[in-house]
Amino acid sequence: QSHSTNEELGGKVMKTFKFPARHGYAVEISPFIPTRLACATSQYYGIAGCGTLLVLEQTETGITLVKSFDWNDGLFDVTWSESNEHILLTGGGDGSLQVWDTANPQPGPLQVLKEHTQEVYSVDWSQTREENLVVSGSWDRTAKVWDLSRGGQSLCTLQGHEGVIYSTLWSPHIPGCFASASGDGTLRVWDVKTGRCRLAIPAHKAEILSCDWCKYDQNVIVTGAVDCSLCVWDLRNVRQPLSRLRGHSYAIRRVKFSPFNQTMLASCSYDFTVRLWDYSRTEQPLLETLEHHSEFVCGLDFNLQIPNQVCLTIIFYGIST
Repeated sequence: QSHSTNEELGGKVMKTFKFPARHGYAVEISPFIPTRLACATSQYYGIAGCGTLLVLEQTETGITLVKSFDWNDGLFDVTWSESNEHILLTGGGDGSLQVWDTANPQPGPLQVLKEHTQEVYSVDWSQTREENLVVSGSWDRTAKVWDLSRGGQSLCTLQGHEGVIYSTLWSPHIPGCFASASGDGTLRVWDVKTGRCRLAIPAHKAEILSCDWCKYDQNVIVTGAVDCSLCVWDLRNVRQPLSRLRGHSYAIRRVKFSPFNQTMLASCSYDFTVRLWDYSRTEQPLLETLEHHSEFVCGLDFNLQIPNQVCLTIIFYGIST
């Protein structure tokens, strides 16, 4: 039985949703419905067992389950369609991508895309309206670009990383351009039209688990790594980062720029915390530390339509907002 709670901590309202025997890996708020969110989950910490996509609704009193979809392997990431409020895409431990329709009464996926040979750890839907492209990143060290309107085959496969790919993310500014973060310690920027890597940055001397683009400056991107640091980069000069943010005590699992403030970002970590930063503040960039989780924090998202609302997903018991 799933259940939800609603409590106030330090002047902030925290809503918690608990779902039995599932560990959350990613949370994404709908770009169409500000109260709707999706969470990709797995059994047994993603090592074995199946996965479930949870579609949830925020209410005044908590979080309710709208719909759930089961898959026969763990689910590690989720992204909403940018053109249809009912469509979602997940990445699975069996190397496949699954397309789901919340309006479909059938329990299974609309489409299954199977080309990757290892876990798909990252999926992202392009925000460029004339494109209907999806990018996936896998532990098989490749990124693939898909056009879901053209059937089940990828448009191209991009190779170059020497370690597993943990994160792939479209630029919100430049059509046909995405970034990838890898266990090889590099951040790479790719051009889909040429199928080539435009830029490779040795960003950390450790595995990079996450990256995100600044929503206000097409040249700024942030990376979060196992070395417990975040680095903010200007792609026009990558000899050294614009800022290096330290404070987490374990690996940084996910990082995202604020959609409301050019220099503000959030990070979550295996140290059970979520931290808010302003990298323009050289003396004290750490704005706030949220410590209400009791296990690894694996995902987070900003609400595009509700300023200052951050949704978090944790590996142990569910989601908090």
